[in-house]
Amino acid sequence: MGLLDIVYKIASKVEMPVYRRYLESKVKRGEIPKHVALILDGNRRFAKKLGLSWLEAYRMGADITEKLLYWLLDLGVEHVTLYAFSTENFSRPKEQVDAIFQVIEEKLRKMLGEIDTLKRDGVSIRVMGRRELLPEGIRELADELERKTSNFGSKTLNVAIAYGGRTEIVDAVRKIAMKVARGELNPEDISEDTIRANLYAPDVPDPDLIIRTSGEERLSNFLLWQSAYSELYFCEVYLPELRKVDILRAIRDYQRRKRRFGS
Repeated sequence: MGLLDIVYKIASKVEMPVYRRYLESKVKRGEIPKHVALILDGNRRFAKKLGLSWLEAYRMGADITEKLLYWLLDLGVEHVTLYAFSTENFSRPKEQVDAIFQVIEEKLRKMLGEIDTLKRDGVSIRVMGRRELLPEGIRELADELERKTSNFGSKTLNVAIAYGGRTEIVDAVRKIAMKVARGELNPEDISEDTIRANLYAPDVPDPDLIIRTSGEERLSNFLLWQSAYSELYFCEVYLPELRKVDILRAIRDYQRRKRRFGS
């Protein structure tokens, strides 16, 4: 280990907690975004960097994601949406897809076992996406979590699995088309509100802030309708390396922006 490595290691242990506490106090005095959405990225590159298996890396990323939820709730964020698995991810090698689904099932089962904590915190769970594409075990856990947490409170954790922004819009248009075909809706009455009412989570407000880990700077088909006026923040670290200070920096950056919503 070189001198710079030693200095960084000491600084990260001594200075970072002080800086984190300072930053957290600044963030808590500012405007907290009501809805934060996250594109969880970088597990595979992290695995390659450290020579880990897919399963090991995805489990580490999932553990950080669990902490992340409580970091945000503690700051006062009311709605969190996690982009866990996209419709495009089905094209990945089977062993990767199987590893992701195994970890998702493990975490959903863990949440089910911690239902009292979710109730205490007032968090309802919602799974967004084409559920029919998911393994039966995940579908059953999602159904049970949604049912048992539906009346827990106004806070929501939305987990996007087998999700695509374009797919969501297509599914919304199909629902509207069926209503028109049944004579329940006139085409001239279709508005933005009509489309919103037929999205996967119509009652959840649009995200104020979208954070993506791993340094990539694109939405990758995430919340395309809802992100029209969202603030975007791209974090350089891979998901398993994410720290609370990274989230605090993202929210602090959000607080410094002037949101004009096109005006």
